[in-house]
Amino acid sequence: MERIQFGTLSISSCPVNQYMEKFFESSEAPDAQIETKKQESFIQALENLQNGDLDLLAMPARLLHGKQMEMYEADCQVHGARAPRTPNMVLVSENKIQYQPKSAIILCESKLIRRQLRRSRGGMRVLSPNAFIEIEKRDESLGNELERYSWMEKLRQNNEIDGYIIPRVIYSTLNISERRHTLLPDPQNRGDDHFLPTAYSDLVVLVGRKNYPNKNAKLFSEIEGETVWKIQNHFIGEMDENQLNGIGILTRHRKMSTLMKQAEEHKDLTMEQAFHDLEGEANTNEVLVEFRIETISNDGKRTIAVDRVIPYSGYEIAMIATEKDWRRVIESSKITGIDFFNN
Repeated sequence: MERIQFGTLSISSCPVNQYMEKFFESSEAPDAQIETKKQESFIQALENLQNGDLDLLAMPARLLHGKQMEMYEADCQVHGARAPRTPNMVLVSENKIQYQPKSAIILCESKLIRRQLRRSRGGMRVLSPNAFIEIEKRDESLGNELERYSWMEKLRQNNEIDGYIIPRVIYSTLNISERRHTLLPDPQNRGDDHFLPTAYSDLVVLVGRKNYPNKNAKLFSEIEGETVWKIQNHFIGEMDENQLNGIGILTRHRKMSTLMKQAEEHKDLTMEQAFHDLEGEANTNEVLVEFRIETISNDGKRTIAVDRVIPYSGYEIAMIATEKDWRRVIESSKITGIDFFNN
């Protein structure tokens, strides 16, 4: 039986060690002797990969952004990926967004989601935690992710704020009892609010030495995860942090039946006709790849977006063409004078 030394690197919003432990305990786990080792930092993990103490490293894709050159210099590469489990944020509040009182105070770390909330509902005060501290002239020192969200929960319990946005997995970790309202990418009705996830949300990548057998890495990888990684890396891999924080992006595999049901409910004739021939028969039996990307003006009143649905066999060619379309749209938006990337 093959022995594999498998490292995990986690953050609070993407607990890779928990995800992999669950996978190793499932029936899908490979028939191999797997020794897991938790890593404290990306640098430490790269060193362990280089010297052979690790064969593979599972880590949040978000941590790899801007550090791929370090990975290549360590003679390592991305061998695979695992699809996001809980990419959507939740609103912790007594009320849904549309039922928030006038001038409700909502705290949110993400620049993207603050803009999505302003687009969704005017009249709310959607603030970053730092802006709230500055406005209220508080003497606060915010710690790690868990400490920050615990602090927000205390503010909500004391009625100092009306709610806050939190990753779904951290909501579960903190055992918060207040109601949660998931910010979903698919509105119940066509034209209703939608919330695309933040860049790389809950996406896990598998890093290993360049000469590590690809067949071994594939034992831990998922086809959908690889699709998500390839598309997101192609579109946003070279963005700086300021640009990245303003991007909403969603990539996922969809079944034809599910997509057609959604198109029928929303009376989306374009979508229905795109995958049916003149006789009304489906023109493909492949898995479909849905890709959506958007950026929003600071006040939430303007959105630039591109949506695509393509058969899996053609997604890589479509990815390149769509990225060119996205660049053209972004370039054209500059003549409006609206800054979509800065606060």
